[in-house]
Amino acid sequence: MTEHVDVIVVGAGISGIGTGYHLQTRCPDRSYILLEGRQSMGGTWDLFRYPGIRSDSDMHTLGFVFHPWTAAKSIADGPSIRAYVEETAQAYGIDRKIRYGHHVKSAAWSTEDARWTVEATGPDGPVTLTCNFLSMCAGYYNYAKAYSPEFEGADSFAGQIVHPQFWPEDLDYSGKRVVVIGSGATAVTLVPSMAKTAAHVTMLQRSPTYIVARPGEDGVANWLRGKLPAKAAYGITRWKNVLMGMFFYRMARKKPAVVKERMIGMVRDHLGPDYDVATHFTPRYNPWDQRVCLVPDGDLFTAINAGTASIVTDTIARITPDGIHLDSGEGPACRRDRHRDGPRTATDERSGVQPRRQADRTRRPATVQGHDVRRRAEPVLDLRLHQRVVDAEGGPDGDLHVPAVEYDEEARPASGDAVQ
Repeated sequence: MTEHVDVIVVGAGISGIGTGYHLQTRCPDRSYILLEGRQSMGGTWDLFRYPGIRSDSDMHTLGFVFHPWTAAKSIADGPSIRAYVEETAQAYGIDRKIRYGHHVKSAAWSTEDARWTVEATGPDGPVTLTCNFLSMCAGYYNYAKAYSPEFEGADSFAGQIVHPQFWPEDLDYSGKRVVVIGSGATAVTLVPSMAKTAAHVTMLQRSPTYIVARPGEDGVANWLRGKLPAKAAYGITRWKNVLMGMFFYRMARKKPAVVKERMIGMVRDHLGPDYDVATHFTPRYNPWDQRVCLVPDGDLFTAINAGTASIVTDTIARITPDGIHLDSGEGPACRRDRHRDGPRTATDERSGVQPRRQADRTRRPATVQGHDVRRRAEPVLDLRLHQRVVDAEGGPDGDLHVPAVEYDEEARPASGDAVQ
């Protein structure tokens, strides 16, 4: 028998829970349900479990307008956000409207009947539902199959290739050398988090991204919360952050050169005058032509200054059984060791990343993070790098090498978590 409700919401993440609240508040006479393809709510914040997973914007603007974010940290970790979503759903009874394990397969509109017919697969088999209004809150990720670029030689890699969307719970990278491919939000989150226990983490990027440090806690928000009721403090902080965001965005559009100079200058303040900011932190585009990456408390810069992380700006020629060939002819962050003949890593004796063969030493030198390397005569590959991880346990000395991959707007699938 076909079941009918006034509204079907697809997805039980932040947007789905928010939609449920507004439906039952503003349209209390309308019936609704949420269809969630997975067995738990939270969407992105339940799916992604990679090290350091966190918000890349403040929770006072990302959070629900009707349910204050009261934690001290404004830039919050994934588990805290997931708990906040669950708490909100339970507080307003929205959790009772969720039907888990329901994958929407199709939705067809009938003008004659003025209703949608939704076909889904539930825990007990196929389900047919009808509704007057269909709200898609499933996001744009394909939860079952993440986007992943093709790298020549990836099949020959001796270790395990891991995508952050499917991070193994038992992946042990402590004491290993890691390469993260990409320069977007996931990459700048992974690098400082993994650097806490890994021997060294290299972020390998095709081109730089604008990266800005911001305090993990909002001092004004925490002060207001101690003086005012929670909702009042939250509302003031929310508007403060929205207006500040609008101001900086408009400044970036009106005076891109000035804003760019200031943003790059702030990176130089963190890393010092001797760091090659021009190569590794100066994008080819203007601020906000693409998203700006946020690093709470400058954790990425702290890891770089501590020597536990580094950045290489280059393109991948191929992946080999032992690591990565770059178009410059070297592995990530290579240098000429003072005591040995041949390239070594910039911060350790072994990298497990295979360099260009010895004959290339006669070619014109290039610079990768201030170290002398050798350039190849082959053309540079134009690859779109996003968040992916390569575990090279099979490499020399059990080192770990992690390429990663930043989500590409043009290549992303149109389907969401509950829609296939």
